[in-house]
Amino acid sequence: MLKRPNTLKNSEQELRIFRVRALLAVLVVLTLACLLTGRLIYLQIVQHDMYSTRSENNRVRVEPLPPNRGLIYDRNGVLLAENRPTYNLTLVRERVDNLDETLALLVELLELPEEEIEAFNVRSRQRQRPFQPALLTSDLSEDQIARLAVNRHRLPGVEIEAQPLRFYPDAEIMAHALGYVGRINVEEMETLDAGRYAGTHFIGKTGIERFYEEELHGEAGLRKVETNARGRVLRELGRTDPVPGENLTLTLDKSLQMLAYELLDGRRGSIVAIAPATGEILAMVSTPGFDSNQFVTGIDVASYRGLQEDLDLPLFNRATRGHYPPGSTIKPFLALAGLVEGVITPDSTINDPGYYQLPNDSRRYRNWLRWGHGRVDMERSLAVSNNTYYYTLAHDLGIDNLHKQMSNFGFGQRVAHDVQGESGALMPSRDWKRGRFNQPWYPGETLSVGIGQGYWQVTPLQLASATATLANRGHWVKPRLARRIGDTPVPLDLPDTLDDIQLANDNWWNRVFSGMEKVISGTEGTARRTGVGLEYRMGGKSGTAQVFSLGQDQRYNADELAERLRDHALFIAFAPIENPKIAVSVIVENAGGGSTHAAHLARAMTDAWLLEDEAPDVEEVREVLEEDNANVEGN
Repeated sequence: MLKRPNTLKNSEQELRIFRVRALLAVLVVLTLACLLTGRLIYLQIVQHDMYSTRSENNRVRVEPLPPNRGLIYDRNGVLLAENRPTYNLTLVRERVDNLDETLALLVELLELPEEEIEAFNVRSRQRQRPFQPALLTSDLSEDQIARLAVNRHRLPGVEIEAQPLRFYPDAEIMAHALGYVGRINVEEMETLDAGRYAGTHFIGKTGIERFYEEELHGEAGLRKVETNARGRVLRELGRTDPVPGENLTLTLDKSLQMLAYELLDGRRGSIVAIAPATGEILAMVSTPGFDSNQFVTGIDVASYRGLQEDLDLPLFNRATRGHYPPGSTIKPFLALAGLVEGVITPDSTINDPGYYQLPNDSRRYRNWLRWGHGRVDMERSLAVSNNTYYYTLAHDLGIDNLHKQMSNFGFGQRVAHDVQGESGALMPSRDWKRGRFNQPWYPGETLSVGIGQGYWQVTPLQLASATATLANRGHWVKPRLARRIGDTPVPLDLPDTLDDIQLANDNWWNRVFSGMEKVISGTEGTARRTGVGLEYRMGGKSGTAQVFSLGQDQRYNADELAERLRDHALFIAFAPIENPKIAVSVIVENAGGGSTHAAHLARAMTDAWLLEDEAPDVEEVREVLEEDNANVEGN
């Protein structure tokens, strides 16, 4: 008989198994529930602010509103720097999914030339503040804008902004005086106020644009906008309008500036004109110039290399940074120094045999007129530009007194208020030479300084400023380029202005002025041809600065020299003598004698300012120059 298997259920065992399984299930469910709850708590409470902000940013965006840059006008209200509407391409890296793909697509759509692609990519990766747009390129064409608009769905984080762009109507003529704006670089970004410059891509780089950057820039605004998922603006939720920059009215006169530029006729040189009573710079030209508009949007590599390699140095501001020996233009200042120090009187005379010799020295320091001028007093020494008189005077003064007195006229130091990048040039001294060369000062070097040669160097702006102070009879007014900032006049009394020059006898000014008037109107004056037909009293002084030194018995012959080795031509002038309205300095590189080339340019400038209805004809001036260049006389 077979046994049947025990098929009865073990209820107790099954119950235990069920309970275990149920408990495990409950534990798993509870664990998952706790994890889910914990995650919800973390996201909703701990990370609430971050995700709330991110959510809001997906819908609401705050955009900076850059201010309009202040305009720049000349003294008569003629616009010198304006803002023209343009379209810029910007990129916010935080909103771009794949930067490399986006940049490649932009290069294709914009059809950028090969030489610009690298700079384009570098700008896209420059360090920026979070969510601040980086400027990729400016001044987009209509075709570029159209291609970008069609492909906008493929370009998240890329925007086309309509913004004013700086433009200079007379770029080459005004380039060195105004300067220019350019893209903000990484170093500037680190120092600029983040809030004030939000959305701003350009900043003053040189000249007036840089010196008055704070006033011209203004204050940035902002707007809050609602966007869709693709970042397109649906509506504006709020706005704080930007505050535009202050307009700037300069002391420059555009017509006088243009005349100076035309008179130089493309030659290397500079003309600076100042109103003595106010210190207002009426014209400040350096030639050759350059197109400053190229630098606003970013000059291409080839064009910039061309400017850098140009032998005429168009980027170099000769008016404020050019160093030139002043030549005989400094003789009126030395005459006053001799009077102040008691070395000479107005009637002191010397007998000029055509040279000067130091005691116990066989070397002859020659006058430009090799057979000499005979009996020479102070006024005649200025009229005929006698070197021997000033060799004697310099030796009697000594370098220490000479340095002190010339420093009173601003030589060897920065003299202007708002001329960015101005050089102090060099007024040599005993201490300077010891520090520079570790050598003593020699008497022969004093003689060279006495005729504006040797170590002495000036800038055209310095020379014009000293001439204005001379015309003011020693009263110092600091030169300046800004006349008004907004509606606020720039004051005449500016900080760090040099002390007035006091003379023991006020008639000494008259005697020096008389000698300077004879330079132009006297029968022996070195620039007497310049005074033909003069309708007002004018004082002047010619100068010739050597580019290289001649030997003891060598004679200067311009026809035998390469053009860049010829002497520089200089001239200073002010007029009218009884109430000076204008002081001028002219430097024309390698043009020969100052009594010919430079003197006629100075006369044309004073005519233009004083005879409003009789503006000089530039072509006539050039014809006179051609005639006089054949008969160079004096220095």
